[in-house]
Formats: sequence, C-alpha cells, structure tokens
Amino acid sequence: MKVALHQMVAGPNKEENLRRVLEKLSRADADLHVFPEYLMGVGEGGVSREHVHALAEPLEGPFAASVVEKSGELGTAVAFSAFLREGDGVYNAAVLADRGRVVTVYRKVHLFDAFGYRESSVFAPGDSLAVARLGDFTVGLAVCFDLRFPELFRAMALRGAELFIVPSAWYRGPYKVEQWLALTAARAHENTAYLIAVDQTGSLFAGHSTIVTPLGHRLVDLGEREGVIVVEINRGEVEEARRLVPVLQLLRRDLYVRWYGDSGA
Repeated sequence: MKVALHQMVAGPNKEENLRRVLEKLSRADADLHVFPEYLMGVGEGGVSREHVHALAEPLEGPFAASVVEKSGELGTAVAFSAFLREGDGVYNAAVLADRGRVVTVYRKVHLFDAFGYRESSVFAPGDSLAVARLGDFTVGLAVCFDLRFPELFRAMALRGAELFIVPSAWYRGPYKVEQWLALTAARAHENTAYLIAVDQTGSLFAGHSTIVTPLGHRLVDLGEREGVIVVEINRGEVEEARRLVPVLQLLRRDLYVRWYGDSGA
C-alpha cells in the first residue's frame, strides 16, 4: 500500500483548508492519503469552543462530503479529521473514506485536558473503537492525545488492527517532540503494527509526521516544514513481526482483567 502523509498548517478559514486538501489529494499518487487533526480550522491561539462550533458540520456536510467524493473521483482512500456535529454535541472525529464511501468514523475518546488546555470544554467525548478493513490491512483509528493511552491501541490490536492511523495536532512545548517520537514508536512496536501519525506544523504544532514499522523502526520523519511524502508499506512486515515477537498471543488477559477490576477501572 502506498501511503501519502500530508503535513500541513490548517488556517482559520474552513473553505480554504478544504480547497488545499482537495488540491493535495489530486497531486499525490497514493492508495491512502492521511491528513492531520483540526483540519477544518485553527485560530491564532489554537482551537476554541466558539470557533469549533461555528465550523462544525454533520458527516453529510460540505467539508466531509467533498473529501469523500474526491476519494471516489480519484479511486483512493483518505483518512482526515473533522469537527463532527451530531445532535447537540460536536466531536473531534477521524474519518476513513475509501473510493467515495465512508468506511468508519472515530470520535476521539481521550480529550486533551493537559498542558493547560481543556479540549473537553470544546468537544464531546467518544466511547467506541473504530476498526475496519482497508485493502490488505485491518485499520484502527485514533487521534493525537490518544497516543498517551496504550489501552486504546491494544484494544484495537486485539480486534485485528495491523495499521494505526493517528491524525494529530501535537502542540509545541518542552520535550513534546521527544514525547511524540517515543509514543508513536511504542504504540507501533508494542502491538506489532504499523503506525501512521500525521501532525500539523507551524507556530503552534510540532510537525514530525511519521510512519513506524511493527518492529519499531521509523521509516520517515517529516520534520517541521509543510510537505508530503509517499511511502510504501507491506502487510508482510506485520506478519513477520508477529512471528518474531508474539506479544498478542502471549498477553495474560486473565490477569489484566482481574487487575483492572481490582483497581476499579
């Protein structure tokens, strides 16, 4: 599978961001295109409830529908983010579309209430996994801050995920790049799965979009500039890693269930 990583800055204007996304889809030849979190728009100081709720749309709205339609026109798959309005709530969502059809939608479970930010004041929390088949791979979706919660990725791996896709807007700050690199490698290797994490960049966000292999090798790091790179991944590497390091087979689920129960989790 040829994967295009689109590291970019999303400005405050939703229509301009959509125009750039559609243009980028047309320019890169790939089986799967992956875009960052907060793709609909970011204000000067980041996201705010007022800005997000003004931009939010249902899945059938023009932003998501245009990207999904473009995937059908080009015969490709796209993983992108959206401020998804459902009923009275707005979710920070990742959408996986393939050739004009929505395959699955993930609503961010772990909201970014850390480092002085409070994403829970902006978004409603999700409560479900998103695992689906795409080509030769079973894919699991997560978003940004979810990288700090290994349980989510292990749950997806136990449901068959061989490739994690993580749209991100990882804020800059002391040691944040080191944390990003450590967590992306750990989530991939501990589950013997590929991990694709595409980040925003610019003045607010750290960049360093990456692909990590099932054995923890980093195939690419896009640094801090806007750009796109196309990388080929092979499901055979997942099979070989799981033969060499069979952590999913050796997992003591009986103990973990008891331990989590004892802790009240």
